[in-house]
Amino acid sequence: MNKLSFASDYQEGAHSAIIERLCETNLQKSAGYGLDENTADAREKIRAACSCPDAAVHFLVGGTQTNATVIDALLRSYQGVIAAESGHISVHEAGAIEYGGHKVLSLPHKLGKLDAAEIREYCETYWHDGNREHMVMPGMVYLSQPTEYGTLYSLAELTAIRAVCDDYHMALYVDGARLAYALACEENDVTLPDLARLCDVFYIGGTKCGALFGEAVVIPDPTLLPHFFTIVKQHGALLAKGRLLGLQFDTLFTDGLYMEIGKPALRAADTLRFAFQKAGYRLAFDSPTNQVFVVLTNDEMERLSESVEFSFWEKYDEAHTVVRLAASWATRLEDAERLAGILGEKETMNQ
Repeated sequence: MNKLSFASDYQEGAHSAIIERLCETNLQKSAGYGLDENTADAREKIRAACSCPDAAVHFLVGGTQTNATVIDALLRSYQGVIAAESGHISVHEAGAIEYGGHKVLSLPHKLGKLDAAEIREYCETYWHDGNREHMVMPGMVYLSQPTEYGTLYSLAELTAIRAVCDDYHMALYVDGARLAYALACEENDVTLPDLARLCDVFYIGGTKCGALFGEAVVIPDPTLLPHFFTIVKQHGALLAKGRLLGLQFDTLFTDGLYMEIGKPALRAADTLRFAFQKAGYRLAFDSPTNQVFVVLTNDEMERLSESVEFSFWEKYDEAHTVVRLAASWATRLEDAERLAGILGEKETMNQ
């Protein structure tokens, strides 16, 4: 039997509607660098979805390139970016932000989330420090929705962080690599128009949300970064065949596909959570989106890995490990049910 794979949420290619559009338009000649009609249509659909008709919308090739480009564009040379210790830019981007000349100012997190009061305290400490001219100035706040822990910022939490940013003249940037899974989640109360209203910049993830690759950067006030196209090119994040990105997002934002595409992942993830708990395993924490975190003994982890692919998350203690299982837009419910069956067999054997 082939192993079931829940190792990540970008293992599959792309949604069939995108593949069909790519094939249909494959031999069409179009302008490069996102200056084609399909990309223009995508921009208009994203503006409409965000209720932000004047927004600048740019399409970049991947998440790390997007984070590095946006953060470098927003910050002065002497500024750094506040992020959770667990944030993607803090842990899993190989120092890309620091490579661009900006320090990541990591703060403690609560299940992946930053707290507005702690951000405020950090800023107050900096501005009251007599030696601050020798230190890295906090110039922006980086969040992700959902977080690396699969948790969600509420509208109230996001609004409170926006207020701190306003008080200390910092930009607010939201990484939406998995945004489709947040938007499809019943517990979520943050909409695309909310992000456009509260953020200086945010991006709508494609790579992990049904596209072959690519992310859509939304800048609600285009005067904030008037030469962003050039900055994108400087960072190697500009695709010459830009229509490939525009066409994918044009498809994702046709007939509400992006708002629906995360739902299969959430159903599969809920099935996994229930199956692990029913089999007597403990969830590391509650995450309502497409990522499931489970505490296993090291022996249990080794046995489960014989039939299931998952990813290491962190050591829990000497005898236990937290593992992550990720469902995607393409995860079949029957695969989650097959894993539930495997866990059920192990539960029976242990009785």
